[in-house]
Amino acid sequence: MDKNVIIAIVLGALVLVAGIQAFSLMSLTSKVQSGGAVVSAPAQAAGGGSGAALPSNLQNLPSMVGGC
Repeated sequence: MDKNVIIAIVLGALVLVAGIQAFSLMSLTSKVQSGGAVVSAPAQAAGGGSGAALPSNLQNLPSMVGGC
């Protein structure tokens, strides 16, 4: 195949993927603006509240950092 044909096919595929992503982004934006989007993460984990519990492997993290 010719080099220009391959480049044209790749460029067409990239434009198609960008169009699909733009459509889904517009759809998501309209859902968020209308209040129809559902968040699956708990409010404390997403917001980083002060009462959120850390996983067991992160509870002693401050003592692990520094090495002094």
